[in-house]
Amino acid sequence: MKYPANAVDILLVEDNPGDVRLTEEALKESRIAVNMRVARDGIEALEMLRGEGGYADQSLPDLILLDLNMPRMDGREVLRQIKSDDRLKHIPVVVLTTSEAEKDIIQAYGLHANCYITKPVELEEFMEIIKSIEGFWLTVVKLPDGLGK
Repeated sequence: MKYPANAVDILLVEDNPGDVRLTEEALKESRIAVNMRVARDGIEALEMLRGEGGYADQSLPDLILLDLNMPRMDGREVLRQIKSDDRLKHIPVVVLTTSEAEKDIIQAYGLHANCYITKPVELEEFMEIIKSIEGFWLTVVKLPDGLGK
């Protein structure tokens, strides 16, 4: 699918195919153009962000939605590497995870997550959370122009 040049680029880092599908469905209803790419684990996410391998021609996303619990490399390590990289650290990272553990929340903010959201289990609530992320991060918040374009 082709997106307008002014589409907002989102990188969803998520290993659960059901959550990927729900996020895609919620963003399809968006009032603004969204181009969403998906990384299935932390290693793939960092390859995409660093332009390694088959991702050399991709621009940086405007926003990252990051799950914490994934195979190969978890979201905590991905967040640590993003926020310690001068080329990537300005990209807002929204932690979107099932964990409600206080230690995960504290650690995510300690690693400079821009916000932490616990995924609800109910379908309607999940869709509302994604719409809320869209409403705030893609409509209200002013993101730097052309981060990776």
